[in-house]
Amino acid sequence: MSPVTVDVGPLAPEDVVAVARDGAPVALSEAALAAIDRAREVVEELAAAPTPAYGISTGFGALATRHIPTEMRAQLQRSLVRSHAAGSGPEVEREVVRALMLLRLSTLATGHTGVRRETAQLLAALLSHDITPVVHEYGSLGCSGDLAPLAHCALALMGEGWVRDRDGVRRPAAEALAAAGLTPVELVAKEGLALINGTDGMLGMLVMAVADLRRLLRTADVAAAMSVEAQLGTDRVFAPELQAIRPHPGQALSAANLVAILADSGVVASHRGPDCNRVQDAYSLRCSPQVHGAARDTVEHAATVAGRELASAVDNPVVLAEDGRVESNGNFHGAPVGYVLDFLAIVAADVASISERRTDRFLDKARNHGLPPFLAGDPGVDSGHMIAQYTQAAIVSELKRLAVPASVDSIPSSAMQEDHVSMGWSAARKLRRSVDGLTRVLAVELLTAARALDLRAPLEPSPATAAVVALFRSHGVEGPGPDRHLAPEIETAVELVASGAVVTAVEGVVGGLA
Repeated sequence: MSPVTVDVGPLAPEDVVAVARDGAPVALSEAALAAIDRAREVVEELAAAPTPAYGISTGFGALATRHIPTEMRAQLQRSLVRSHAAGSGPEVEREVVRALMLLRLSTLATGHTGVRRETAQLLAALLSHDITPVVHEYGSLGCSGDLAPLAHCALALMGEGWVRDRDGVRRPAAEALAAAGLTPVELVAKEGLALINGTDGMLGMLVMAVADLRRLLRTADVAAAMSVEAQLGTDRVFAPELQAIRPHPGQALSAANLVAILADSGVVASHRGPDCNRVQDAYSLRCSPQVHGAARDTVEHAATVAGRELASAVDNPVVLAEDGRVESNGNFHGAPVGYVLDFLAIVAADVASISERRTDRFLDKARNHGLPPFLAGDPGVDSGHMIAQYTQAAIVSELKRLAVPASVDSIPSSAMQEDHVSMGWSAARKLRRSVDGLTRVLAVELLTAARALDLRAPLEPSPATAAVVALFRSHGVEGPGPDRHLAPEIETAVELVASGAVVTAVEGVVGGLA
């Protein structure tokens, strides 16, 4: 795989995903190395000066008033990293740690932090050799950035702590570095602080969540189209002229997807004539573009915030390139990222909620327009998809709890120096669970809609929805019939949703979805 080059400017979101999830190696550009060298010269001048400079020749946080003599500054950096590597709980996922490391490297490459080039190069080498520090679930308040998670990564650069190697084996950092031919660094003035003072963990999770939710919202349109079709709903409400009089961009895109997916549906055509007695479909069918569209617009707002953060140099203090000043600041505060992470958890919960409502309508013989109760093979003997909807309901209930914002919470720390914190890391952690839950809820709706479309035979579904049914059948998910072990089929559907295979199947028929 081609390396991702970290330059002075911002990383592209797709580069973050490539390094985090696909294991792409990393290289620093010559411009980035030159910027790092320039900032280091400034820091070394300040370190040699008699006047104290925060983070260079002083303690940190509430201990910033103490001037540290030159001979103790290496110990200062070691102590900072060791004491801040205080995480606890389960290990954080490899992709999150790799994203965090890459984004910290990106800030180092801006030339605003004052680290040495060998320190930045070792961080890049850990990514390229697939050495992943062990980071724990708890420890970050999102201010000053993700201190504890980043400190565990900095600890590995010192040859201390634990890592996972390329094969996923948990090993002492010193051992893994030696096996890769890498030499630990001895941190000097400013470096420890520069390695741990950033929003990189919460930002990495935001970038990946945006990528996931964009795919899932296309999947939600597919699921909604299949539900509208199999429940004998109308496609007339998705007409572009109706969307134009309420011009939210996401709504128009979602409605256009529904129109494209339902094109040439024999099921829809079967009840389109003058004898149709359906006046209006339920909100969960008719208002799908309004809900999915609002979710899309929210995701794009979050993507805008992520783009700004990717273009940021988050550290304290920072070296200003214009005049070489080193200034303290508050740019490490995670509020901008924390807010949108919480906003996306609301999106995930509501899109899952409307999906569960569409699924439930299939199972009630009073509302499913002629389908058997619970889509069962022999109702009474068989339960069909009754408990699949229970699973959805349990997940949606959990998603509603996860939608409670973390970013409105704050617990003062550091002897009241850090008296307002963002909890952005916590917002990101729960959003990851929300994205997984939405994936599972949509998978159940798609399974149920596919079964219902089979039960509408001999009416023919649209070519696009037929492609989704065929995808499930080709992966061992059988059609209607007697009850069978349902959990494996749900997991298959989850994998097909998560991988993007469902969207790919539809796009193979109608072209790219919006």
